[in-house]
Amino acid sequence: MLEMIFLLVLAGIWILFASMQDLREREVANWISFSLIIFALGFRFFYCLFQPDVNFSFFYQGLIGLGIFFVIGNFLYYTRMFAGGDAKLMIALGSVLPFSSNFSVNIRIFTIWFLIFLFAGMFYGLFWSGYLYIKNFKKLKKEMRKQFLSHKKLFYIIMILGLFFIVIGIFNFLFFSLGFIIFVIPYIFIYAKAIDEICMIKKINPKELTEGDWLYKDVKISKSKIIKAHWEGLSLKEIKLLKKSKKQILIRQGIPFVPVFLIAFLVLVYVYLVLKIDFLLNFII
Repeated sequence: MLEMIFLLVLAGIWILFASMQDLREREVANWISFSLIIFALGFRFFYCLFQPDVNFSFFYQGLIGLGIFFVIGNFLYYTRMFAGGDAKLMIALGSVLPFSSNFSVNIRIFTIWFLIFLFAGMFYGLFWSGYLYIKNFKKLKKEMRKQFLSHKKLFYIIMILGLFFIVIGIFNFLFFSLGFIIFVIPYIFIYAKAIDEICMIKKINPKELTEGDWLYKDVKISKSKIIKAHWEGLSLKEIKLLKKSKKQILIRQGIPFVPVFLIAFLVLVYVYLVLKIDFLLNFII
C-alpha cells in the first residue's frame, strides 16, 4: 500500500506542475512526461529488487500499463483528439495507474480512470467554453450569426431531418433521441466554431513561437516557400524560417486541457484510498 501511495503522490506532483505550465504557457514540456515514466518505472524496479517478499509483477504491470497507454495516447493524438503534450502525459500515466499485480484488475482500473476522465473532460469543457462565451458575448453572438448564414441551407436540411425523426419518435423513443441529437448538431457546431474563431486565434510575433504551435492558416514566406498549417504543429526548422520573415503570425490555441488530468487523477485517488476501488471494480466486467 505504501508503494502505491508513493507513486500516487509522485504522479500528483508531476500532473500539478504540468497543469500549471499548461494554464500559463499552453504547453507541457516533454521532460515532465518522460521524467514521470523514468521515476515511476525506476521506483517499481528497485522496490521489487530490494523487497524479497515482492515479486517483479509490480514492475511488469507498470511496463504493461505503459504499453497500453502508449497505444491509447498515440490513437488520441493521430485522431486529432489530443495535442502532443496531452498524449505524452497520458502515456506517462500508464506507468503509474496499474495499482494491482493482477492484470485483469488493472484493466478494470484503467476503465474506471477513462470513465472519470471522460466526465471530467466534458464538464471542464462546458465550464471553459461557458466562461469564454460570457467574456466575449458580443463578438461571439456576431460570429455565430455569421456561421449560421454561411451554412444556412445545410443547417436547415439537418434540422428538418432531425424534426422528422422526432415526429417518428412519438412511437419509438430511440428515434426521438436520434432526432433530438440530429436537430441540435447545427447549434453545437455554430457554438464551437464561433468560440474557435473568436477565442482561440491569436496574433503573435514569430519570436514567441514554440515547437508544436498550430498555424491558423498557411503562411507565405516567399514566392516559392509556403509553410502549411498542419496538425503536428510547427517544427523548429519552420519556426526559424518564420522568424527570418519577421511577419506577425496567427496561431490557433486550444483550451488548457491538462487540468482535466489533475481533476480525474484526484477523483481516482479518492476512489482508491477513501471509497476503496474494490467496490467499483464489482461493477466493471
